[in-house]
Amino acid sequence: MSDFDPLLRERLIAYRNDVVTQVAGPGPDHARHLLRRRRRMTAVAVAAVAVVLVVAPVVANAALRDDRNPPVPAESVEPTTPPTSAPPTPTPTGSPSTTTSTPNAPDGRISRAQLLATRVDLPNWPSNLAEQGCTTSNVRLKTNATDLFVSELANDAFRYGDVDDDGAVETLAVVSCRYAEASAKQVVAFDRNPDGRIVTLGRVVRTGDGFDDVLAVEINRNGSVEVRVADIVPCCGIPTYLVREQVRTYRWDGERFGQTDGPTAFGKDPRLTDLRLSMSHELVDVPGADTRRKLTTVFTVTNAGPLDAPQMAFQSIDVGERAGGDWSKCDPNPAPQQYVPSCLLPGVPAGESRRYTFVQLVPGKPGADAHIRTFEVEHYDAQDRPWPDLKPADNRVRSPIPL
Repeated sequence: MSDFDPLLRERLIAYRNDVVTQVAGPGPDHARHLLRRRRRMTAVAVAAVAVVLVVAPVVANAALRDDRNPPVPAESVEPTTPPTSAPPTPTPTGSPSTTTSTPNAPDGRISRAQLLATRVDLPNWPSNLAEQGCTTSNVRLKTNATDLFVSELANDAFRYGDVDDDGAVETLAVVSCRYAEASAKQVVAFDRNPDGRIVTLGRVVRTGDGFDDVLAVEINRNGSVEVRVADIVPCCGIPTYLVREQVRTYRWDGERFGQTDGPTAFGKDPRLTDLRLSMSHELVDVPGADTRRKLTTVFTVTNAGPLDAPQMAFQSIDVGERAGGDWSKCDPNPAPQQYVPSCLLPGVPAGESRRYTFVQLVPGKPGADAHIRTFEVEHYDAQDRPWPDLKPADNRVRSPIPL
């Protein structure tokens, strides 16, 4: 400024002083105004950060759950720009909002009295029984029925468990229908519908599907059903020792029960063998005044296997007065059975043959009641118990003469 004119310098200094005196300085009022403004801005900033810190984990968790409707925070900072989406439709007045959820499955535990007191629809019986009257539609089950072809509730104990995997218990019962001295049976699963009414879920299994009797039913923890079945019904003169048992497992697949474990058939009984009988005979007059004739019969028994036969029982061969041969070898006191054999003799090992001879005196002329007889041989065990034959047709022969 030393190069400037002294007069010009004085004028510049005077101008500066004049301008400074007319400009308002910050002063204490202005300072307080600025402080209040800064505090408001700081509070807004802190609130915004807090909202972000609260909302961010919620939104992140909702995203991890693939939640299409993440929860909205109770308060949020008003956006600086208008929203692009339309606001939600308000709930109509007087219509409270409800949350839809899957109801729990009804309890399917049913007592015997409750089942007997209602009408139910049963799975189908075999067609031959249905034609005779074993009904399935709108049935009122009975107990200890004396009539044939009547659907009844068997005396077997009920079983309870979750067999259809719905989280609730169902009831298993054995239902039967008599057709003679024996009964057809089926294991039926009963349940309740949402209204509490007893309904039929389905049939686990029934007789005729490779077996003839149901002995017991159990429900496993995984919901599968074990049924102990038998190949024959011990009735009508059939001894109980002939019964074979199996345990078969069934499971609900969402529509029906199907077998998942255990044997599917009984097959041939490994306790049986195959005997074969052939015969020759000689009939001659008795010398002297005796008008009777002597009948000598020779039976050949072949054991085709696969098992040894401890004893041979001859049936219906006693047609006259015993007069020799192997009669003396017959067991005099066999164990009592329904049908007492004519003669019980030592048996035949598998793969071998034995000849048995019986001599009898028979009338010289056939009487009025004479007819062609059928002779038969049976396999007996060491306890004098008879057993069926694998091929019973070749266990019999017919006499060529009336006796």
